Amino acid sequence: MRFATTTETLGRHHRALLAIVGLVGLAAALAFDPAATAAASRQNWPPFVLVAGLLLVGLVSERDGLFLAAGQWLAARARSGLLLYVGSVALIWIVTALLNLDTAVAFLTPVLIHMGRSRSADQDALLYACILLANAGSLMLPGSNLTNLIVIGHAHLSGSTFLVRMAPAGAVAVIITATIVWLVSPRDPQPARPGQEHDSRSFSVALAAVLAATALILALPDPALPVAGVGVLATILRLRPSAATARAASEAVGLPVLIGLFGIAVGLGTVGRAWTGPSQLLTQLGPWTTAGFAAGASVLLNNLPAASLLSARAVPHPYSLLVGLNLGPNLFVTGSLAWVLWWRAARGAGGSPSIRRATQLGLLCAPVSLLAAMALLTLSGYR
Repeated sequence: MRFATTTETLGRHHRALLAIVGLVGLAAALAFDPAATAAASRQNWPPFVLVAGLLLVGLVSERDGLFLAAGQWLAARARSGLLLYVGSVALIWIVTALLNLDTAVAFLTPVLIHMGRSRSADQDALLYACILLANAGSLMLPGSNLTNLIVIGHAHLSGSTFLVRMAPAGAVAVIITATIVWLVSPRDPQPARPGQEHDSRSFSVALAAVLAATALILALPDPALPVAGVGVLATILRLRPSAATARAASEAVGLPVLIGLFGIAVGLGTVGRAWTGPSQLLTQLGPWTTAGFAAGASVLLNNLPAASLLSARAVPHPYSLLVGLNLGPNLFVTGSLAWVLWWRAARGAGGSPSIRRATQLGLLCAPVSLLAAMALLTLSGYR
């Protein structure tokens, strides 16, 4: 089974347009304030390099069949629809935390759709849980979401420190989101059929790459280049050096998309450095209002541009800002790029995603999970 990669889910014209917009924004920022543009570039390039490395690791994992094997293992062993759902929640959470939310929705959405069909399980819950849990679960590690890396760029935190501070908030957001999706999703009247586990395969390259990338993220304050090196090496070992490998890697990384997003991020970061309005506003907001403001900004601007604009200067409550930027996108599809990737991946796998249904679920999940995450942040003292 062959699944869509990140950039295969976006049309060529849209990718080219995004790259052009990003390059124009970058050029305009450079002409407007070269010093601020240089500072914004220094803040933004490590996140993009790190995510590129994680996407390459995701490509190797998909080509090795690691994601498909995990889905088949769950389908074969879960004795009920509830157990299958709980296992799927864990799978989405792990892949999001270790390999980025965009990797999770692009590669796991087709797996979950086919797994639900093979078991006659509750496909509605599995389909919408993938995108809502990817957004909610992206609070766990720096590389789980580009917004994390952009906002904490000033602090140079190691992944282990970030995990300690954000794991409770991320965990409660995932648990609440998963519970609400399960409770309000329609049940399949037919009992779930057991699936068939396929022959085991060797995932040595994929597993080694995932473990190495995770260890680097946890141990190093600036793991971007080492993780990118792991992704490149794993791609070479798994796919062999060739023109086809280069094309596959380019598709997985989504070079035009990353170029466009990088240009937009740097452009807004330059605006945030030249214009003190966003910074002054954040200094007047408390932790809870910062989270709420960030959630609204993610829907209006998309969470990545919002992160670049709002964190251009030192942020009084960076973790509260991240809660809003990461959970806010569950309010509506404009909140994150992951929504577009999920929609196209679901359609490509023969699913029938509904924006109306996803929005209904998101409006139930996002406010409750945001409040619970902020409550735990407040108790922990990291806000």
